[in-house]
Amino acid sequence: MDGFIIARMISDYLFAFSTLISIINPFAIGFVFLERTQGLSYRERAALARRIAFYSLCVLLVAGFLGQQILSFFGISLAALRIAGGLTVALAGWGMLNAPDAPDATSVAKVSMAAANRMAFFPMTMPLTTGPGTIAASIALAANRSGDMRSLVPSMLVGLLVAATVSVVIYLAYRHAVSVARMLGPDGSRLVTRVSAFLLLCVGVQITLTGVLDALTPLVMAGR
Repeated sequence: MDGFIIARMISDYLFAFSTLISIINPFAIGFVFLERTQGLSYRERAALARRIAFYSLCVLLVAGFLGQQILSFFGISLAALRIAGGLTVALAGWGMLNAPDAPDATSVAKVSMAAANRMAFFPMTMPLTTGPGTIAASIALAANRSGDMRSLVPSMLVGLLVAATVSVVIYLAYRHAVSVARMLGPDGSRLVTRVSAFLLLCVGVQITLTGVLDALTPLVMAGR
């Protein structure tokens, strides 16, 4: 590879990584993960974080390399994906925002590792971690790939590296969410959890509004 291709790969990697990390925001969602896994041990949370990171890697790879084709096969538009996913995210944020500050011992005991594993993909991976915004961004980033084989192979390599790196960051953020919460203390953790829930609600509403605008814009333009 010549210097130009390497420089282009580094630039594409930094752009794609920063885009996906800012959308996913695993450090804030780590508190959502912590709230959803009350009653699990540190080792069980680490195992669940590893599972969610693996699922996230799969979602990013499928969205980046096959996302547009899958949506076209099922006749699903990006607008529909954003609306449905945005509503799901908004409902999750609303539920957390209105949850009691201190869950009682009975509700904590109900959260078992088996139950946590069942929610590892839905809703923890989809749509809370790698939701419709992430999928849409991955598809958009993949659309910028050149059809030229000389540029396509490095671009695909960058896509693999970005997905792997983002998944590692998700794993680390979720695994060490307990340590961060312990460092912040009960009051600080409660505050961050509430703020994260509110931001999650806002993100869900924004994704839904984007989907609605995407669906209505062609109709408005056609009516002119």
